[in-house]
Amino acid sequence: MTTQETTRELPGLAELKQHARASWAAGDFPAVAKMQLWDVGERLVRRVGIGRGEDVLDVACGTGNAALRAAAAGGKVVGVDLTPELFPAGRALAAEAGVEVEWVEGDAEELPWADESFDVVLSTFGVMFTPRHAVAARELVRVLRPGGRFGCTSWTPEGLQGTFFRMLGSYAPPAPPFVQPPLLWGDESHVRELFAGAGVTLEFARETVPLAPFDSPEEAVDWTATYFGPLMMLRGMLEQRGEWDALRSKLVSIYVSGAPAEYLVVQGTRDER
Repeated sequence: MTTQETTRELPGLAELKQHARASWAAGDFPAVAKMQLWDVGERLVRRVGIGRGEDVLDVACGTGNAALRAAAAGGKVVGVDLTPELFPAGRALAAEAGVEVEWVEGDAEELPWADESFDVVLSTFGVMFTPRHAVAARELVRVLRPGGRFGCTSWTPEGLQGTFFRMLGSYAPPAPPFVQPPLLWGDESHVRELFAGAGVTLEFARETVPLAPFDSPEEAVDWTATYFGPLMMLRGMLEQRGEWDALRSKLVSIYVSGAPAEYLVVQGTRDER
């Protein structure tokens, strides 16, 4: 059964992805990425290594966190994302950096390229939000050439961001049964299961990013609720139900805890034939 056939046979999947696109397009994700995530793309590109002229795909690229750095390292880079509303900011950043990136609207679960099209595949906090992890993992490997490498970063369940997303999930409407929690991509055992039998060799590492320089936990939560699309949309729903203040207080307590913003780095190499 093909991925497209599976998509058609899963009631609610198309609507789920439309909602995801609207969520990530809301607010000001370019500002969020710059404030909280921007160092990670550079770290990931340095870890994986990009050779001059290598074909590179940045999956769920957003505004180009990894794509821009890969292009600066000499790669021929394509960024693909379900939310093309983010591309104008990515193009502006590419022009500012003096690099070229091709921007393509597309789904990480149905990558629009033939088998073995790329030398390197990257994703910074992107592929973790696909609803069907095994489908996305197969796609990452499918488009890699033999000997090709991939690198992904995902928030760990134990870190500050992991706690943040779990808290949001506890207030959000229930997800369809086929949706897997994004934070499982931050668990090594889950990732090993995803790629079992796929013909790849895996490596893992854990890193942290510093918290954004807000003056208080309250300011951090209010800024995020103003600019981060998924939380903005959830806030609107909860305000109508009179539940926003309760969630806001819990989010503030997360920042008060001082837990590190930890993420898992997954690197893989596809076996040579």
